[in-house]
Amino acid sequence: HGSWLNVAEIEISSMDAECTGRRIEDRETLVEELGAWLVRRNRDGKKIDWKFTKEDADRKLSKHYLT
Repeated sequence: HGSWLNVAEIEISSMDAECTGRRIEDRETLVEELGAWLVRRNRDGKKIDWKFTKEDADRKLSKHYLT
């Protein structure tokens, strides 16, 4: 389970790559583009597939744990 901040960063990155990673002339166009992107994202049921498990974290971060 990722933190809400990780989820927000992933969504913003996706939005930038799929929608806003270019110059948009005015606010009205931006609102329309973001609305269309949001509808597509929700319709497609996009989800975050976490690959970093608790075991991965334990293995990678164990040197930082207090004993």
